[in-house]
Amino acid sequence: MDFKEWEPIYESILKDMGFDREGDEQAALILSGMLVSSNSVDVSDIRKLVKGADVLVCGNAPVLKDELELVDAADFTVVAADGAAAVLVDNGIIPDIIVTDLDGDVEKEIIANQKGALMVVHAHGDNIDKLEMYVLRLSKIIGSTQAVPLDNVYNFGGFSDGDRCVYLAKEFGATSITLIGFDFNDSGVNPIKKKKLKWARMLIEKLIP
Repeated sequence: MDFKEWEPIYESILKDMGFDREGDEQAALILSGMLVSSNSVDVSDIRKLVKGADVLVCGNAPVLKDELELVDAADFTVVAADGAAAVLVDNGIIPDIIVTDLDGDVEKEIIANQKGALMVVHAHGDNIDKLEMYVLRLSKIIGSTQAVPLDNVYNFGGFSDGDRCVYLAKEFGATSITLIGFDFNDSGVNPIKKKKLKWARMLIEKLIP
């Protein structure tokens, strides 16, 4: 993702959500400092999994469990959005990639990571405490940010975990992208989550008309 292309969208999101760019940038710097050769991998590891593959992006809406029964995950490179990883693990599926800001069931994500899942760990202004709590327990990490990218913290586009999965799949050349576990009209979420779902839908539709 060209940050110059992403930045106007990012600024619109910050304004709408009332979030602070400075906090995002601080979090990215903190994550950058925590990534060393022993716990991180190169973005080429994502490319190996995604380029030319049919990618199944799993969101964490309540419909995920039922929709999993309609697909054969073995036919896809499986990318899980944060909390979706726990549903996958509970159903005997280890995702190839977990895109997470560490506010889901991180213990299940750690199990998946220990079994080979690559972790795209996202830094933003509200999760510095989670970064400090969990990053050192993880391996095979690639850092991500929604702000200005750093040498080892990347911006692949997208805002919330689900749409960032889609942007990652697109960025690294997936042949097809199939979504399950997404409910953009979920009435059971709080107002902040409703705004996030609105942006997720807009961003995904922008990428996959």
